[in-house]
Amino acid sequence: MRDISCSEITDAVERLCIQAATVLPPSLGIMLECAAEGELSPEGATAMEDIVENFKYAAASGMPICQDTGMAVVFADIGQDVHITGGLFGDAVNEGVRRGYAKGLLRMSVVSDPLRRKNTNDNTPCVLHIKLTDGDKIDFHVAPKGFGSENASAMRMFLPSDNAETIEDFIVSTVDEAGANPCPPVILGVGLGGTIEQCAIIAKRALLRPADKHNKDGYYAKMEKRVLGKINRLGIGPQGYGGRNTAIAVNIEAFPTHIAGLPCVVNMGCHATRHAHMIL
Repeated sequence: MRDISCSEITDAVERLCIQAATVLPPSLGIMLECAAEGELSPEGATAMEDIVENFKYAAASGMPICQDTGMAVVFADIGQDVHITGGLFGDAVNEGVRRGYAKGLLRMSVVSDPLRRKNTNDNTPCVLHIKLTDGDKIDFHVAPKGFGSENASAMRMFLPSDNAETIEDFIVSTVDEAGANPCPPVILGVGLGGTIEQCAIIAKRALLRPADKHNKDGYYAKMEKRVLGKINRLGIGPQGYGGRNTAIAVNIEAFPTHIAGLPCVVNMGCHATRHAHMIL
């Protein structure tokens, strides 16, 4: 059994909030640079150059990549041999978010009630997903989610008789309908299976996968490549200015489901699909 204090957890989450808001994952940065070099549309190429300049400046200056610093989504995979000391785990995580957003001068975007809309003024509470795993460590991912892209997400309950082509059409149409709103080129996290709430979590978690990595299952890896090709033939292009780069990656993850159902959730990520990782 290993003791991990709430103060350590708070410090880790604080650092991850700032890192995620200011530094893109390396693989995504490289892919955006490649997209900028290969963009054929003059307007799209200019937009891609601005995107690359922006994320490089953010990393160098410590300033946020985007003015919408998102609602903090925290994934915590906790080893069963970990003992949390000094308080409650959820409180420690939210304190880390509170401190990180204040110290990083990040925009506070969370309201305490979806209808009455009063700002909490510290960007808490975060959205916290906990999973128990083997070992004596805590594996953290902090993924601030801006709502320009979150609002473009979609779900559908397909019938088990529906096929892969039908699902691919749904994914592509979701991007087509969103147009320029989610700040393309986008990253797509797609969840398949489970129940509706599980499927949504799968889709969100899929956005954590490095943008240059495909699903380890060849069946879904091929599906990802097909869908990406279809999306990039839409012609929406960077920031909606037209071109070949409407999406950078399509990350599909699947989970067992019921014989009578086939849930699908598309979680849209903008070109600045941010996340930071630490093992405590």
